[in-house]
Amino acid sequence: MIAPPGGALAMYYTGPSEDFSRPGRTWYPTGGKTSFPLWREVSIAYHEGVPGHHFQIATTMTLSDQLSRYQRLLAGTSGYVEGWALYAERLMHELGYLENPDYYMGMLDAQALRSVRVIIDIGMHLEKRIPDDSEFHPGKVWTPDLALEFMRDRVHFPPDFVASEIDRYLGIPGQAISYKVGERVWLESRQRARKAQGSSFDLKDWHNRALELGPMGLAQMQREMV
Repeated sequence: MIAPPGGALAMYYTGPSEDFSRPGRTWYPTGGKTSFPLWREVSIAYHEGVPGHHFQIATTMTLSDQLSRYQRLLAGTSGYVEGWALYAERLMHELGYLENPDYYMGMLDAQALRSVRVIIDIGMHLEKRIPDDSEFHPGKVWTPDLALEFMRDRVHFPPDFVASEIDRYLGIPGQAISYKVGERVWLESRQRARKAQGSSFDLKDWHNRALELGPMGLAQMQREMV
């Protein structure tokens, strides 16, 4: 769906209503653009749609016989939800759906964004000093202006989007790092489960069981899935 003006500058997802009278939708903001290069958009579509948010949230919403209304409607845990969606991008590459080098480059660029978030979110909110051996403003304390400069030099996104990202991190401490932290826990859990189960490990079954748990803290999810 084309997103209404005045909202987010990046693709986003809204879940279905409880009775499914309103479907889940992935929204695409045009932002005044007249051309739409696909190199970055494909992996983001996997993140927001299938097998990312749409698949995960739709699975949760259908499990009214297993999960409480709180679990289905209110218990969104960013590390679990965003970790799954970022894991889904990598999974689609593993399954061969990003063989086009343009699309793979888009996924890597998006991965760089998520990695940069970890550095500057923690740096700004905890007022960390940049290491003295860094090539980027050694010894200075992280500020929004430094974060903007750091991000602008390391990701290939429009300036207005980068500026909006810094405002987002300032307004929701810790949320931005949940993507990369969550993805790491999903990957580690899968690796540990595969090692423990050996030849009996079934990836599809593992995914189904993980999503049927519903959103939860990463430590609890890892205990359940390993």
